[in-house]
Amino acid sequence: MSKRLRNMARGRECQIRIPGVCNGNPETTVLCHPDGAGVGRKHHDMLGAWGCSSCHDLIDGRRETNYKSELVDLWFADGVQRTQIILIDERVIGEL
Repeated sequence: MSKRLRNMARGRECQIRIPGVCNGNPETTVLCHPDGAGVGRKHHDMLGAWGCSSCHDLIDGRRETNYKSELVDLWFADGVQRTQIILIDERVIGEL
């Protein structure tokens, strides 16, 4: 399932959508993971959000920003929710 979720991100609209950062290019979209899982580890793919390369760079700390980290975390969490709603609508994951 995890590889399938990562592959499904290709060509999709960015769901993180950080203002002034998002490049809006679905060709760069990947499944982004939250920070903090530890060196060499990632959180479960169900906690990921589809994000363009620019939003992904900011989430992963490869891009500097003046946004507070709490706001970036909120945008990421919103992206996770939007991604999960799409996956539910497409019957990839089940409703509870």
